[in-house]
Amino acid sequence: MNYKKTYTPTLGYTQLCKIGECSLKDLEFGIIELNDQQELTFETKNREVAFILLSGTANFSNGNICFNSVGKRRSVFEGKAEAVYMPRNQTVKISTPFYVKIAVCATPIEVDSEPQYIKENEVRLVRLGVKPWERDTTFIVDSSTNAKKLTIGEAYITPGNWAGFPPHKHDVANMPAEAVLEEIYYFLFDPEQGFGLQCLYTKDGKIDEVYRVKNNDL
Repeated sequence: MNYKKTYTPTLGYTQLCKIGECSLKDLEFGIIELNDQQELTFETKNREVAFILLSGTANFSNGNICFNSVGKRRSVFEGKAEAVYMPRNQTVKISTPFYVKIAVCATPIEVDSEPQYIKENEVRLVRLGVKPWERDTTFIVDSSTNAKKLTIGEAYITPGNWAGFPPHKHDVANMPAEAVLEEIYYFLFDPEQGFGLQCLYTKDGKIDEVYRVKNNDL
């Protein structure tokens, strides 16, 4: 199985990972891009959904609550993200005054929750790792927000350094040392011709892959 996917910039919603159609059983991921004055309706269904503003500004409403002018940066390399969290069973209307690119992260849940606008000053910034694999990581959606299962952040890597080092896994229920988790990395580079290496392997060797990841790969 090819575990790497590539997003081709497209207006509207592009779903890249869907439960039952990829290796993941609990996570879904896609990208929304809208141009000047465009609108899109998104159904959360049985999932909690986090909309992470990668660039541009958008307005969100679910019929009861409106979050306007969400997103303050022109690219992911210009400060912390803003985000909107929406519970399950919501019809979300999204619009933009000029342009927006949004990462859409979702997972099924069995409980209700409350919508939330996560502002840039509420996003935690932490320096993880030690030299030479230090990276600045923001925690946008986690247990401090209204999310029940999702954890979402952004890692800013010094050129040539590692984003996920040392090698680690999340496939054994052995808390507090390890939990069973699914994980998606979506890569963006500055300049865009940059690239990285993503290793994916199992102890028994049944999976042993190395991918050259470029801009818009996950």
